[in-house]
Amino acid sequence: MSHGECLADVFFGVDYHSHLGTRRGGLAAYDKEIGLQRQIHNIQNSPFRTKFEHVFDDMRGTAAIGCISDTDPQPLLFRSQWGAYAICTIGIINNAEELQKDCLACGAHFNAMTGGAINSTELVAALINRKSDLAEGVRFAQESIEGTMSILILRDDGTLVAARDRLGRIPVVLGKGADGYCVSFESFACEKLDYAPLRELGPGEVVSVTADEVKVLAPAGEKKRVCAFLWSYYGYSTSKYEGVNVEVMRCRNGSVMARDDKEKGLCDGIDYVCGVPDSGTPHAIGYANQSGIPFARPFIKYTPTWPRSFMSSSPMERSRVAKMKQIPVHELIQDKSLLFVDDSIVRGTQLKETVDFLYEHGAKEVHMRSACPPIMYTCKYLNFSRSTSEMDLIARRTIMELEGEEGFAHLAEYSDSGTERGQNLRRAICEKLHFASLEFQSLEGIVEAIGLPECELCTYCWSGKE
Repeated sequence: MSHGECLADVFFGVDYHSHLGTRRGGLAAYDKEIGLQRQIHNIQNSPFRTKFEHVFDDMRGTAAIGCISDTDPQPLLFRSQWGAYAICTIGIINNAEELQKDCLACGAHFNAMTGGAINSTELVAALINRKSDLAEGVRFAQESIEGTMSILILRDDGTLVAARDRLGRIPVVLGKGADGYCVSFESFACEKLDYAPLRELGPGEVVSVTADEVKVLAPAGEKKRVCAFLWSYYGYSTSKYEGVNVEVMRCRNGSVMARDDKEKGLCDGIDYVCGVPDSGTPHAIGYANQSGIPFARPFIKYTPTWPRSFMSSSPMERSRVAKMKQIPVHELIQDKSLLFVDDSIVRGTQLKETVDFLYEHGAKEVHMRSACPPIMYTCKYLNFSRSTSEMDLIARRTIMELEGEEGFAHLAEYSDSGTERGQNLRRAICEKLHFASLEFQSLEGIVEAIGLPECELCTYCWSGKE
């Protein structure tokens, strides 16, 4: 939101969120003469900047919003009792079918997408539109949704309305520039565009933003559950969440793992500590610094022409591209005992291919460390995870193979390396993925690395605690 033209700021700001999605990008802008405008493009096979490079020929505005989405097309445009607006959302709705029926019973209408599904952002708008006051409508939508929902609205008077999800699982940061204000998921996007970060919205807080002021429409709640996976995996290295920088946390996380491994004598005989590119690298640097074992990069990813291994829709082609990107450094692999740190182990499929690749090029041993605990539950609060079934998770599948469904009553034991079940899980995954050894960061360790009280963190995917 600016006194002058701001579309370029939003264009580059959205581009700085490209790590959060690979399917669609969208922009909406408000200009006093033109009114609301919008563009949405598929970005599965071309980056955001390429698809939107001509946007300045078609759009302009003193206020704009945009998003990178891995789900439905957005921003969407609506007309309501309090005017026209554009809206984009981040989150997941677990009770969508129930809410759709309720809205339809109240006279709402939806545009069905392919397969008859309803765009989740359209459902959020339908909930908001049931109230005569915008702030009341946003709070009503958040309270009605089982899951998580952060909301950004651009009104037809150029005002922005921003709302962080009810329990603050994902960040919403406010920034102030020379000519106005901005709202962002990633704090570094504000800074790179010369907006000084002011503060993060609190859980469930709703604000109105103009070029001159930020006004609180609904105060923050007291209960907070920030997604801990933000720091270990999908957050960008240069961002801060709740005042904790991602890169710093990851290095500290690796240091905590190395400290615990050294106490158990698990660092002996390792030639190099390595990171699984890219988000595993800072964890590995922290591990190397604490353990005293040299850090090395035994293979380098070739990314100029293959920036994403998941661009193709074919699993076989994705696997082939992922393998072709890995260029070995033979001097750092041949006859070496390597310890790799990855940000997490979800399915394990691509990790097995990486380990096999290292053995094919002469590695003596490949040890593996996961920078977070075993993932036991699929996330029901966010859609950043690509796992749709708990049996997609390698920990769950392995437990089923070891003990059947009875094992699911002992997930805490399987997570703990100090128990017999925990040791059995690690041995079985080692055999499956060809690791010489395997260990996971503990829940206590990752909470220590983040540095926030555990009661303020969402650790559901590891602990099952809501």
